[in-house]
Amino acid sequence: MAHDPAFWALAVLAAVLTGMGKGGMPIVGMLGVPVLALSIPAVTAAGLLLPVFILSDMFGLYAYRHDFDRRNLVILVPAAVLGIAVGWATASLVEGRVVNGLVGAIGLAFALTLLLRRGPQGPARPARIGPGLFWGAITGFTSFVSHAGAPPYQVYVLPQRLEKMVYAGTTTILFAIVNVVKLVPYYALGQLSPANLKVAAVLCIPAALAVFAGLRLVRVIPEKLFFRLVTWALLLVSLKLLWDAFG
Repeated sequence: MAHDPAFWALAVLAAVLTGMGKGGMPIVGMLGVPVLALSIPAVTAAGLLLPVFILSDMFGLYAYRHDFDRRNLVILVPAAVLGIAVGWATASLVEGRVVNGLVGAIGLAFALTLLLRRGPQGPARPARIGPGLFWGAITGFTSFVSHAGAPPYQVYVLPQRLEKMVYAGTTTILFAIVNVVKLVPYYALGQLSPANLKVAAVLCIPAALAVFAGLRLVRVIPEKLFFRLVTWALLLVSLKLLWDAFG
C-alpha cells in the first residue's frame, strides 16, 4: 500500500467525507470511495474504508439514537442481510460492472422522476412490507457487491417523505447494520488485510469528528432543501455507477 503524501491527503479527505455522510449528509458521503480510488484501486479503497464506515456508524448510531423509523428497519434489516448472503454466495459469478449499471439505471430513472415532477406530489406512501423486502434485499446485495446500496434504498424510502432527522437516522442505522454484517464475508474474501486495518485505524479519527459536522448540517438545513440534496445525490451516484459500468 502506498503511503506517499498524495495518498494520505486523499485518504483523510475520503475519511472526512465518509464521516459527514454517516452524520446524515449523503451528498458528500457518497464521495468517499471515489476520492480514495484516485490513489488506489476502487476495490482496495472500498475494503480499506469499510472499518472507517463501521466506526463512523457507531457515532452515527449515538447521534440518531432517538430519530429513526422502527417499521422501516424491521422490514429492511432482515431483507438486507438476505441480500448480503446472496451477494456472498454469488461473489464469483456476479460482475460488479453489471450490478453498477443496473443500480445506476434504476437510481437515475427514480431521481429524474422526482426532479422533473410538476404539481402536487400526492400522499406519502406507507412503509409496505412487500416492496420493502424487495428493495431491502436489493440494497444488501448491491451494497455487498459494489458498495452501491443507497439508490435502491432511496427508491423505497424517499416516497414515504419521512421527516429529515428520521430519514437520516433510519439510513444511518440500516447501513450501520449492513456494514457490520459485511465484515464477515469481506474478511473471508480477503478484503480486510492487516495493512488496510492499520491505515483505517488512523483514518477513523477524522471520520469520527466529521460525523458530528454532518449531524450539525442536517439540523440546520431546511427540510425541503435537505431532500432536494438527497435527490441530487441519488442522481449523481447513479450517473457515477453508470459511468463505472460503461465507461
